[in-house]
Amino acid sequence: MAGLSGAGRAALEQAAFVFGGPRHLALAQAGARGQAWPRPFDLAPVLALRGRRVAVLASGDPFWFGAGGALAAHLAPDEWTAHPAPSTFSLAAARLGWPLEGVACLGLHARPFAVARVHLHPGARLLCLLASAEAVGSFAQWLCDQGFGSSTLWVLQALGGPRERVHRTTAQGLDLDLDLAGIATPVAVGLEPAGAAGLPRAAGLPDAAFAHDGQITKSPMRALTLAALAPRPGELLWDVGAGAGSVAIEWCLAGGRACAVEQHAARAANIQANAGRFGVAERLQVVTGRAPEALAGLAPAQAIFAGGGFDLALFEALRAASPVARLVANAVALETEALLLQLHASHGGTLLRIDIAQAAPLGRLRSWAPSRPIVQWSVQL
Repeated sequence: MAGLSGAGRAALEQAAFVFGGPRHLALAQAGARGQAWPRPFDLAPVLALRGRRVAVLASGDPFWFGAGGALAAHLAPDEWTAHPAPSTFSLAAARLGWPLEGVACLGLHARPFAVARVHLHPGARLLCLLASAEAVGSFAQWLCDQGFGSSTLWVLQALGGPRERVHRTTAQGLDLDLDLAGIATPVAVGLEPAGAAGLPRAAGLPDAAFAHDGQITKSPMRALTLAALAPRPGELLWDVGAGAGSVAIEWCLAGGRACAVEQHAARAANIQANAGRFGVAERLQVVTGRAPEALAGLAPAQAIFAGGGFDLALFEALRAASPVARLVANAVALETEALLLQLHASHGGTLLRIDIAQAAPLGRLRSWAPSRPIVQWSVQL
């Protein structure tokens, strides 16, 4: 209670109904006014009391991984007032002496640990909310599995209150019995990654980083394809004939959202696994089916990549479904190449022929091993 502002305490005292988790209700001494959140979480009980004096308890800042945004979306601006307190991130940064603008702040209490993968590189700093002491141990083991076992960890418990505790260790040195004994929520982890090099941020990740059966847009061609697609944060990509989903995944790593359409169930499973490994599963929808039928009901895309099965019928379906999208199509077969030549003549855009060769052994010497030439057509529909 001492952490609340005077206005916040006054609003709490005047409320006829007080909603929160059991821990919050106990700290606020809500008594008979207290209403615990239903499970699964649902805002309906709060919204049913519109017009009454209702207080909703949240940890720290309710608009940073809290209920504030969800509630505000359902209420008029004059129906609510927020009384924020320092967030766990603010308190943790104050304890560790970290400028918060240079820290990746992640809510991993309800999201996969893989969401942190893109932020793991030497010199980075992360603050991660976790669900429990057991989750701290699982997160440390996940870091070790990613090659970051020598990373420095700060386990931060109940910051800002009488139970506050800060313990420094490493991911590989974390002792579940000693380091986590007695830790209760809320708990967070400060992290300075060390050990592995981290995930490259340029397009064209190594093919070996993806689960695939050989049907994958190879690394150099993927980099050229993503450059033509021109990813922008928040935009939606359709990856049609997605194979391993490598283009869609790198699009998501650049800040976008994607829908990967793949007719083969085993490859669709690979896409899902790859999305989970790179921490983009919540931004990548996998549709198992054959285009154009599988496109029905999808939100219009800002960009489309036709990686396989491109023909005139698919082109017309894509143009009808997303008439203002940027389209990039790659052709290996002569028949598809002929179609791209025809479409370029009638619709314009940019047409490229791309020949790539890699050095390979030739007896005791080396020679160039050429890949199949690829024709790439990119156009604004």
